[in-house]
Amino acid sequence: MLLSSSRLLLLLVGSAAALPLAAERMRLAWPTPNPAYARGEPVEAFIQPTVSGRVESGLFGCVRSSGRQFHEALDLFPISRDAQGEPLDEVFAIADGIVRHVSRQPGASSYGRYVVVEHVDAALPVMTLYAHLASIAPGIRSGTRVQIGETLGIMGRSAGARALPPERAHLHLEIGLRLTDSFASWYRWKGFGSKNTHGVWNGMNLVGVDPLAFYDAFRAEEVDSFLDFWQRLQPAVTVRIATTKIPDFLKRYPALRPAPMPLRGLAGWEVDFDPYGVPIEWRPLLSDAVEDYQRNEVRVVRFDREAQTTCKDLVKGSAGREVPGSDLQTNLQLLFGLRK
Repeated sequence: MLLSSSRLLLLLVGSAAALPLAAERMRLAWPTPNPAYARGEPVEAFIQPTVSGRVESGLFGCVRSSGRQFHEALDLFPISRDAQGEPLDEVFAIADGIVRHVSRQPGASSYGRYVVVEHVDAALPVMTLYAHLASIAPGIRSGTRVQIGETLGIMGRSAGARALPPERAHLHLEIGLRLTDSFASWYRWKGFGSKNTHGVWNGMNLVGVDPLAFYDAFRAEEVDSFLDFWQRLQPAVTVRIATTKIPDFLKRYPALRPAPMPLRGLAGWEVDFDPYGVPIEWRPLLSDAVEDYQRNEVRVVRFDREAQTTCKDLVKGSAGREVPGSDLQTNLQLLFGLRK
């Protein structure tokens, strides 16, 4: 159900700040009815922690298992419950978009029931993922166009084979990009031994940024769009790869390649990744930049050691030089179809 305009304004981040100041400024809504963020209240007023009770554990980043475990989302608690303690909060699309994936089987993923929306009208068509839902709204199916503030489902605690306890019910919100449309090939090659029931919208194919940092920058009018935010991200590592392939990632997100493509002679790519392995800028290379590389060879050409996180293995030492770590290797496999 689409929210009334009066109720939608209450959901907009900082109401006046979220309304377009110029034609290019996007409209953005908070995904739950909790007004705490819009009022400027601290994270304790809207973040659901894990069983540890530490509010940081519900934020994005290296926030779990003493910094060793990555959490790619915000966990937002409900503000209304029924007599049995189950959440009643609706979950809303944060911007206009198209539903790309709906998983109605709670046992099919650690996400439980979840919905993925792609914001196709944006300069950078990011996806948002809404997980642990108790139910999905009628009419929400793959291909459905949704408007900002439209109800996607009801907040819950579905989470794979074992549901979360009622007191830790929450919305798990991600903002990110998908790495490849050839995910099925990579998944088969890895030999996980289980069926991929989510296609390209499997969580292993999604890389995300900090939703709260995005909302903060938008509310402060430091950014007007998803693309603005991506362009503010700082690289932690830069790699070069010798390949003539143009990844399908760039066909979906051409705005992340600010330099023009060469008319001929593409020989490789230089790619910046943020501290969590998210590709943030691509630069095409001619043959002189990779003349001593083997085909598909990847080299780390810049690495900000201070930006290395405790929960992502992006760069490691090998034979006296820096090479991609396991997490960066996975992303490069997905982006470029590498199979070694």
